[in-house]
Formats: sequence, structure tokens, C-alpha cells
Amino acid sequence: MQAVKMYTTAVCPYCVRAKQILQAKGVAHIEEVRVDTNPDERMRMMDLTGRRTVPQIFIGETHVGGCDDLIALDSQGGLVPLLQS
Repeated sequence: MQAVKMYTTAVCPYCVRAKQILQAKGVAHIEEVRVDTNPDERMRMMDLTGRRTVPQIFIGETHVGGCDDLIALDSQGGLVPLLQS
């Protein structure tokens, strides 16, 4: 299973929902990077993604996007194959 990295903040319902979806697909570990407590990580996230909002989700080297993007990927049948690639 691919490594999953997620840029998050402490109080973020979209981050919670994204984690629930990933865990339901069998992801046992999500590397969380808190951007609310580390401004350097927020800048890194923005450099990598061009986005300011959280969550920003990476599966392996692939930037999935935010929670809505994750839901869309799953509804199109692309999430499980990406996790297993």
C-alpha cells in the first residue's frame, strides 16, 4: 500500500472526513503534517500544491488534492488502485 501524507490543521472537518475515507479503504497510517503549528510546513504545502486550504493529500508521489478531490477520485473508482499501486 502506498504511503499517505496529509497536510492538516487541528480543527478541520474536511481533514477528519478524508482520514475516515482513507482508513475505510485500509490505510493504517497517515503521515499528518500540521500546518497550523508549523508555518514552514504551510509554505512547503503551498509550494508543492499551489493551494492554501487543508487537507492536501498525497498518495505516494501523487497529489490527490483536498477532501472533495479524494471523494471524487473514490467515486470514479481511482482511489483503491492508486493506494495499491
